[in-house]
Amino acid sequence: MSNKEEILKKYRANVRERFDMPDLSDIHATVYSDPLAQFISMTKSVGGKAIEVEPGSDVNALIKELFPDAKEIASNLPLITCATRNPDTVGQACDLNGTDVGVIRGCFGVAENGCVWIPQQMKEKAVCFISENLVILLPKSQIVNNMHEAYRRLSERDPKSGIDLFDTYGYGTFISGPSKTADIAQVLVMGAQAARSVTVLLMPE
Repeated sequence: MSNKEEILKKYRANVRERFDMPDLSDIHATVYSDPLAQFISMTKSVGGKAIEVEPGSDVNALIKELFPDAKEIASNLPLITCATRNPDTVGQACDLNGTDVGVIRGCFGVAENGCVWIPQQMKEKAVCFISENLVILLPKSQIVNNMHEAYRRLSERDPKSGIDLFDTYGYGTFISGPSKTADIAQVLVMGAQAARSVTVLLMPE
């Protein structure tokens, strides 16, 4: 039994009163006539960028155009030939320190808040947070309307592999725009805990 399971077992053994889960069937979540347009708008509103990539475009050239001064680009995606670091082959997470641009793949986006579900698809997930600038490749057809739909997606299993959308590493996160905080003196600071910028490249099928 893992430490997590041991802790949960102790919590369950000390539950004094149990309550049924609330009925959420009457919740009417927002549905958009154009989820893609809403996703692009919300991504901009949270400080990020969303760019529709034309079919046949050179993604590596686009990344270099967007970040002309980048010296270290980290990615394990075969498509990204401009990468100088691979989060699958570094010795430890701290070896990714100094990454100018991290390029990762998103699973699906959420129109209502501009967030993207990122399962851990690399050995060192630090690339998602340590990179100065983050680029997310996202199929433009994979946009859901709201978080209700998003969590339903997370409960699905891949019919081919039988694994869920946490992928083989058992970790995933929603990312919406660049890292930001206004905790100190109510001054908005970008890049406080993670990337200073997030660009979503909406890929054609």
